[in-house]
Parts: sequence; C-alpha cells; structure tokens
Amino acid sequence: MPTDQELKDLVREKYGNIALQDKDTNASSCCGASCCSDEVYNIMSEDYTQLEGYNADADLGLGCGLPTQFAKIQPGNVVIDLGSGAGNDAFIARAETGETGKVIGIDFTDAMIAKARHNAEVRGFHNVEFRHGDIEQMPVSDNVADVIVSNCVLNLVPNKNGVFSEIFRVLKPGGHFSISDVVLTGNLPASLKEAAEMYAGCVSGASLKEVYLELIAQNGFQHITIQKEKAIIIPDDILEKYLTPEELAGFKSQQAGIFSITVYAEKPAESCCTPGSGCC
Repeated sequence: MPTDQELKDLVREKYGNIALQDKDTNASSCCGASCCSDEVYNIMSEDYTQLEGYNADADLGLGCGLPTQFAKIQPGNVVIDLGSGAGNDAFIARAETGETGKVIGIDFTDAMIAKARHNAEVRGFHNVEFRHGDIEQMPVSDNVADVIVSNCVLNLVPNKNGVFSEIFRVLKPGGHFSISDVVLTGNLPASLKEAAEMYAGCVSGASLKEVYLELIAQNGFQHITIQKEKAIIIPDDILEKYLTPEELAGFKSQQAGIFSITVYAEKPAESCCTPGSGCC
C-alpha cells in the first residue's frame, strides 16, 4: 500500500490532469480518475445546473453530492470550500452569501487553483478567492468561517482526523459544515483497497461510515446529521479491472456498499479552540 505522502502526490498529479479534461470525461469515471466505464455515466456526480450561481466552466463533474444545497448559507456569511477544484461549489456558495459575504476556496493542485482564479476573474467575482494549501493545514486563521462545505474530497485525504480538527479550528463558534463524501459499509476487497488508481477514484480511500461519523464526534462537533445518502454502484467493467471473477462475485454477495453521504454538524457556540488543546 502506498504511503500517505505517495497517495497525496498521486491525487495531486491526477487532479492536475483532471483540471485539463472536460466534464464529460470526468463524469464518466470515479471522481475523474481514469477508470472510465462503458456501462454508465455520472457514477457519482449530481446535477448542479438548476442551482443559482452555477457556472458550466467551473463544473468538472467531480462531486458526489450537492453540499451547498444543504449548507444553510446566509447572506453575509464567510464560507470555505475544501478542495475547491475549478470553483463550482464556491460560486454557488457566493450566490447564497451575496456581495456582503466572502468565499474562500482551498485546493492543493496548482492547475485547479489557476482554473478557479481565472473563472472568478472573468466573472468579476471579487469576493471569492482561492488559496493554495492542504486542507489538513488550512491557510486560514482560527474562527473565521460561518460555514464550511466540501464535495467528494475528504475521502481522498489519508489523515481525515486532521481535516476535521482543522475544520473545527477555522469555524466560528456556532458555525457549521455540510460535507458530501464517499463512505463504506462492510469491507472492500484487498485488491480494491490497494489499488492506487481506485484511491484517486474516491473509493479505496473511503472510510467506514461509522468510523467517519465517530471522527466528527471525536473532534467536538454536535448535532451530527446525515442530510442525504445514496448508494454508489460501481459498474462491473470498472471492478473487473481490479477484481478476479471470484472476487467480484464475492464482493457482490457480501453486505458491503459504497455510499455518498452529505453530513451536517455544528461547532458548539461556546467553543474557543480545538478539543484537547488546552487553550480554553
């Protein structure tokens, strides 16, 4: 199995290439990875086109949910979009927070940052900015954001606990997040877990659903709610690239599943620091 750093380097390389692809190519795969299927398109992505603020140039078809639709963004809010890509969710958040608010996108891929900044500039979106950085170490001060959104990104990060800790740090007391992500029930076959390509494709890097939700709770969040859940069906012609016929039959017969969930949680209003840091 690759190391955490090797996985991050892989994701950075893959998503740098994805920034140069069109939406149809990305949407026909698992979060844009090159495991394209002849069987089905839009395996994970949702339809954004009816949402206010939608910009086709910023939609690379990489998401697995519509977190901004559930994020309860109010006019004047400061919103942070984790793994902002070409800017799709950030621009929809801008439509909701309005001219008096601010949106900060964070991404660690140079090509995505460049594309997002271009998309913002040509549209005159001067209250949207995109910062280069890891979401495990956000280039943002403490207690800044009213709302945090993210779409099919945390499953690509080996240190998910570190991300939730950072989310807690940068949210204002009483702030909240709405995150769409991929989770598992049951166990993936070892050959899928160990496939680096499937990691970049959002699947082998996903956590068990109960582990994911427990991480959120351990980092001090409250009122944890699953706002939406849907099953993700990976077509056979993708799975056959990684599984033997026997492994594929076993995977289909076991009680294991891949799901997209959108999770909401709040930072307590009295919070002033990360749990366990001793600063309060």
